[in-house]
Amino acid sequence: TLGLNAFSLFKNGKMAMFFMFAMLLGAALQLTNMYGDRYVDNFKEIPKYADLFVVKYSTIIMSISQISETLFILAIPFFLKRFGIKQVMLISMVAWVLRFGLLAYGNPADGLWMIIVSCIVYGMAFDFFNVSGSLFVESTTDSKIRSSAQGLFMMMSNGFGAIMGSFGSGYIIEQFFTNSDKSWDWRGIWICFAIYSAIVAILFAVLFKHKHDPKDIANINH
Repeated sequence: TLGLNAFSLFKNGKMAMFFMFAMLLGAALQLTNMYGDRYVDNFKEIPKYADLFVVKYSTIIMSISQISETLFILAIPFFLKRFGIKQVMLISMVAWVLRFGLLAYGNPADGLWMIIVSCIVYGMAFDFFNVSGSLFVESTTDSKIRSSAQGLFMMMSNGFGAIMGSFGSGYIIEQFFTNSDKSWDWRGIWICFAIYSAIVAILFAVLFKHKHDPKDIANINH
C-alpha cells in the first residue's frame, strides 16, 4: 500500500546506481533553485549594476528558465530516439555544468548573454534527466511495482537529493566561499557547483551501463 516494495530495486546494481545518480542530480537542481534568483539580485550591491533593469527585475530574467523547460519538453522525443536514454541523461548533466559555469562568469551588463543562456540551458538540464529517468524506470521495472518505482525516483531526486543539495551547499559556502564581510564569493560558488556536476557526469558516463534500445522509447507519448 505504501509502495515500500519498490525499495527492493536497490538489490539490482544497475537500478541502485541509477537512483544514486538521481539523488546527485536532484542536489544540482536544488542548488539552482536556492541560489539563482539570489545571485542576480545580489548585483544590487554593486553600484555599476544596481540600476540595471535585469537587477531590478531579476525574476523576469530567471523566468526564462521556465519557458525553456516548456520548449525542451517538445524536443525530448527527438533526442531520445536519436541518442537513447543514457545519452540524454548525460546531456542533462553536461547542461548542469554549462548552467553553473555560465552563471560564474555572467553579469547584468556585457555578460548578460551568459545569464540568459544559462537560463535556456536550465530547461535541458531539468527536463532531459527527469523525463528520460522516468522513462528508464518505466521500461526496466515490473508492472506490479512501476508506480512505486516512479515514486522512489522522485523521492531520490526531489527528496533526498534536495536535502543533500540544501545542507551540503550551505556548509560548503559557509566554510569556503564566505568573505570576511559576510558577502559571498559567487564566482567561486558557481565554479564549485560546475565542478561537482562535471564529476557526476564523468562518473555516470563511466559507471552507468545501459544499452540504447529503440523499444524503450516506442511509447514516449504515453
